[in-house]
Amino acid sequence: MAEKNLKQKLAEFEEIVAWFENEDIEIEEATKKYEEGAKLAAEIKDQLEKSKNRIEVLNRKFDE
Repeated sequence: MAEKNLKQKLAEFEEIVAWFENEDIEIEEATKKYEEGAKLAAEIKDQLEKSKNRIEVLNRKFDE
């Protein structure tokens, strides 16, 4: 299975957040959704950090 891109991960994370806004949630499902959301958040943070680092490298090259 191909890795999801940042846009797909953000959309999935937003779905999880919206799920938690529902008033009728079960603890077992909430725990599962929370774990999925935490994993996605870490992956999104990692991808953003990598992008930031690449941009910083490019900026230094342009400044030379």
